[in-house]
Amino acid sequence: MSKMFSRIAMTNYVVVLLLSLTSLEHGLLFQRVSSLGINYGQVGDNLPPPDKVIQLLGSLHINKTRIYDTNPKVLSSFANSNIELFVTVENQMLPSLVDPQQALQWVTSRIKPFFPATKIGGIAVGNELYTDDDSSLIGYLVPAMTSIHAALVQTGLDKYIQVSTPNSLSVLQESYPPSAGCFRRQVTGVMTQLLSFLHSTKSPFWINAYPYFAYKDSPTKIPLDYVLFNPNPGMVDPYTKYHYDNMLYAQVDAVIFAMARLGFKDIEVGVSETGWPSKGDGDEVGATVANAAVYNKNLLKRQLQSEGTPLRKNMGLDVYLFALFNEDLKPGPTSERNYGLYQPDETMAYNVGLLSSSQSSTSSTNSIVSLTSSASTVCINT
Repeated sequence: MSKMFSRIAMTNYVVVLLLSLTSLEHGLLFQRVSSLGINYGQVGDNLPPPDKVIQLLGSLHINKTRIYDTNPKVLSSFANSNIELFVTVENQMLPSLVDPQQALQWVTSRIKPFFPATKIGGIAVGNELYTDDDSSLIGYLVPAMTSIHAALVQTGLDKYIQVSTPNSLSVLQESYPPSAGCFRRQVTGVMTQLLSFLHSTKSPFWINAYPYFAYKDSPTKIPLDYVLFNPNPGMVDPYTKYHYDNMLYAQVDAVIFAMARLGFKDIEVGVSETGWPSKGDGDEVGATVANAAVYNKNLLKRQLQSEGTPLRKNMGLDVYLFALFNEDLKPGPTSERNYGLYQPDETMAYNVGLLSSSQSSTSSTNSIVSLTSSASTVCINT
């Protein structure tokens, strides 16, 4: 009897959340076109210089990229390129940037000298500050974001530059089914503060989402086609009745439900990182060139269709692919050094359908786009 009541209560609660979420969507708050960007990591000793990277991005018609610092050489090189940069405050800098004066100094020295010649569209304050292994800096997150935003206001840049932070999926206590999505209790307080900040500044909630990790950990339970966007039966959320034919969209909608449980129903969610490694160690199941090519090519097809998730069908999903290059100095397992679409010499690691003339003997600005976790508990935050 208690189990039946719990299921009924959960169903009713999800229906209420769903009605509020869909009414917001139909209220035209989310009518916009999706955009594809790419992460430009630089943890390597053999990567091409920024001017070559700009040529490569331009030939591919990719006009958004994310970097993991505010390297002045990169910022200067991207001036007048019409490529929008999403820059990053390194994690270790957060404690000092809680101080409004330090934040103002950071903005006036790291951002203002390059803007608007360099099209800086967003600042990521830290990266994955909460993980399963370390959460020591998360308490500095929102105060640092607040100080940086205040510095942007003071310098007149807040109208052009958003402030947010990329989160790992480990901030979620539950993500399956998507309607059960909720944040871990340990981060609920910080997430409430973060969401309040994002709501007030009209900034997106960014998530680093890798279906590859879920498949690697449970290859016998999770169908490969489901994580690769290939045709498959998919899954139906038992509470919303929405059908999901891929894991990435299910992960995004789980985040939307988690935010709704904290009272925030109108914040955009974007994917700041997603990708698939083309090589891995012996225990890294699925890390192959074939799977990497299929994942990224199928994701690209969805992006060209400006496709939304089942929960937000009318809102295209902003996605940054990870990554532009294989980076030979990244620590960790072999997969960490093999997420790139390109080798450092600018040859393709594999073909996802983005074909530029730089793949031949000369470079030009023309490109061709070729289109040939199981939850044991349910949590409700109120």
